[in-house]
Amino acid sequence: MKPLVFNNTVLRDGHQSLAATRMTTAQMLPAAAPLDALGFGALETWGGATIDSCLRFLNENPFTRLDQLKAAAPRTPHMMLLRGQNIVQYTSFPDDVVETFVRCSAKHGMDVFRVFDALNDARNLRTAIRSVKAAGKHAQGAICYTTSPVHTPEKLAALADELVAMECDSICIKDMAGLLSPRITYDLVKTIKSRHTLPIVVHSHETAGLALASYMAAIDAGADAVDTSVTPFANGTGQPDTVRMQAALAGHPRETHYDPRALFELRKYFEGVAAELTKFMSPANDRVDSDALCYQVPGGMLSNFRTQLVEMKMADRFNDVMAEVPVVREALGWIPLVTPTSQIVGTQAMLNVKFGRWKNLAQATIDIALGKYGRPPGPIKPEVLALARKQSGQEPVTGRPADLLAPRMPALREELATKKIPPTDENAVLFAMFPRETEAFYHPKAAAPAPVVVTPVAAGNASLNPPPFTGKISRYALTVDERRYETSVEVIN
Repeated sequence: MKPLVFNNTVLRDGHQSLAATRMTTAQMLPAAAPLDALGFGALETWGGATIDSCLRFLNENPFTRLDQLKAAAPRTPHMMLLRGQNIVQYTSFPDDVVETFVRCSAKHGMDVFRVFDALNDARNLRTAIRSVKAAGKHAQGAICYTTSPVHTPEKLAALADELVAMECDSICIKDMAGLLSPRITYDLVKTIKSRHTLPIVVHSHETAGLALASYMAAIDAGADAVDTSVTPFANGTGQPDTVRMQAALAGHPRETHYDPRALFELRKYFEGVAAELTKFMSPANDRVDSDALCYQVPGGMLSNFRTQLVEMKMADRFNDVMAEVPVVREALGWIPLVTPTSQIVGTQAMLNVKFGRWKNLAQATIDIALGKYGRPPGPIKPEVLALARKQSGQEPVTGRPADLLAPRMPALREELATKKIPPTDENAVLFAMFPRETEAFYHPKAAAPAPVVVTPVAAGNASLNPPPFTGKISRYALTVDERRYETSVEVIN
């Protein structure tokens, strides 16, 4: 039997799902080389919400993070999550911006691009996948798994046919909310495998406590790889822990053999990092929550959404907002809940709870209803469509939304020059997605924040304690089984 492969997500989805995407590059670097040495199929190090978080919260250049992680972990392929025509934002971008972003990411070391569309609208995947192939990199097309009256295994498997037609190199079954059950997983993998020879990766979350069992079913059905993480940025709303998943496979014909001593040292290290990120972590994200099978909210959103409700003084309305999520989802055509649709539905659910149902439509809700994000799987509720038309004065889009968007790269470079920001392609795509944050990064206010200092972690094991970080060149070291990994980095604030 073909050996099973684990991908590791601790440097991206692990902390996005359990610590609101707040892990800094300085906190990642000590673990990069040991992770690289373990022989995973890929290390997920970028994409998703990390680029937004770098600029908005951490005062980091996302491309610099990618450069540093690639230098620290050069042997294992690096993987990112790319939202198709949305890139890593919440709205659609012209084709030339998508193409430039992919080209820049590849230049800075990205190897595997996991490309998905929140609506499973294949039209929104074509430009990104074509760009990845043009850059000579691995295009992994993703199928967003969800359940609803309009989603069937046959329709999900049919999307795999479209991904193969677009010449993807592999297929990912992306279960962002932890909804896959073992039997359905087995059947879905078997169905796709019977039609195509491409490698299949299964990605899930332990939110509802089903991921490990579903992984086992996927493996028996012939899946080629599964995604795991490292405790404490694993389990709960994150991916299954690597050690736990490996233990479940003991004696299996496809069991894995990732070094348990190295994984133990990494767990101890990340426990120290988690201690530094305590205010972004909720005990609720660590427990199994079967209610997730009803409201279907992804792990990454749960982590961030709880933080946002606290900031909006609505923490006591969490259950009310979650109960409203399925109502909004049905009204918007049973859209899968994955970035950006999970945030859109969550925001509208919050507005419905705060002001009354449909009394206040968010702009993104209007855009979903009018087809500006693509073709929803089911019909839009007539009441909501009528409100969207009335509030916007516009009619629904019928074609590919990006076809209505004019090229932007020349104008973006010109605007950067006027703002005295280096007009590089990297800065242009960042500015396209996050204009205020990019400008603030290059032109911070006069009252600059104090230098970031990363305090020692994993107390009790001196070999795991990085020196205080102040933005200058530092040496980081992590010792695993008498092997010492060192990385020299310079973080540009």
